[in-house]
Amino acid sequence: MAETEAELQAYLKEHNVESLLKDIVVKLCVDKPDDELDFIKNYMIQLQRERGTNVEDDEEEEEEADAGPISRGRSRRAAISASVMTEDDVEDYQRKVIRKDAPTMLRLQKAVSDNVLFQHLDSEELTEVLDAMFLIKKQAGTEIITQGDEGDNFYVVDAGQLEVWKKDDGADESKMVLELTTGGSFGELALIYNQPRAATVKAKTDVQLWALDQDTYRRILMGSTIRKRKMYETFLEKVQILADVDKYERLQVADALEPCTFADETNIVKQGDEGDDFFIIVEGTAVVTQSNDKGESGQVGELGAADYFGEIALLKDNKRHATVTAKGEVKCVKLDRETFERVLGPIEDILRRNMENYQKFTGSA
Repeated sequence: MAETEAELQAYLKEHNVESLLKDIVVKLCVDKPDDELDFIKNYMIQLQRERGTNVEDDEEEEEEADAGPISRGRSRRAAISASVMTEDDVEDYQRKVIRKDAPTMLRLQKAVSDNVLFQHLDSEELTEVLDAMFLIKKQAGTEIITQGDEGDNFYVVDAGQLEVWKKDDGADESKMVLELTTGGSFGELALIYNQPRAATVKAKTDVQLWALDQDTYRRILMGSTIRKRKMYETFLEKVQILADVDKYERLQVADALEPCTFADETNIVKQGDEGDDFFIIVEGTAVVTQSNDKGESGQVGELGAADYFGEIALLKDNKRHATVTAKGEVKCVKLDRETFERVLGPIEDILRRNMENYQKFTGSA
């Protein structure tokens, strides 16, 4: 069994399967195509072309004829992502730090806070991305990006005004569709797609921009995923309910974990509240308290590293059975309800058995 697992892991690494699947998931989240299977199929065909794999001409013509719009009016070719990045590419990456003062960092953080490509980054990842952004200055009248050109950078406006011009299919002239000022941003799809620009952006005044290139963004994102996986993989072996599951299932959990930190005396979960998250303590101590029907309250347990709580509310779809409070700063990782049901399905029976008989009260929340 161990030998078979090792062979599978070696195969997945050799063929960069993990990177490929992550690219597909990112594209699906961004484009939200109605026909996800057709979307993925078209991506695979493009990869074959890039790798020089023979694809019959008549098959390509048939695909072109059958393929409808991928999503939101994008052409089939426009929905193809950048080439897959390997683990070796990530290991060769040297962190880039372009010095910026605190107000500039705050402006950049605010500018990207609502962008889907940045919302999933934790604070460390976001800081690394913002550190890597480089300054560009352009004079009034200069085209920053041109419709139809290949995308390379994502831009945040630090000072000045820009105009967005777009030429629709069949139109003789472009028309201005938007103005951008300080805090505005454009070109984000260049971070994940090798696709032509959808519009032209011109400097209306002298402008100052902060830019991020595709290669840097993808190396930071992939590097963070690899580091997170390695860190959590070892830690999860210490979690009792995950000790006996196979490595692949543990890796699924590791990839889905979301870090969170709680200050001293913070109620992580509260008795009687609706429960939507499952927690595992990475570092620190938490106190478990319960109140009975008479209103009497008292401590019933204490949790430490590798202990977990919150599963009862998710398994039984009811409210929290206890309050768990941070005793000093507590670092946790968590899974939301949907992810919990998806990745912990193989051990649901163990969780249900443990609900009835704990020694550490970890399931009382």
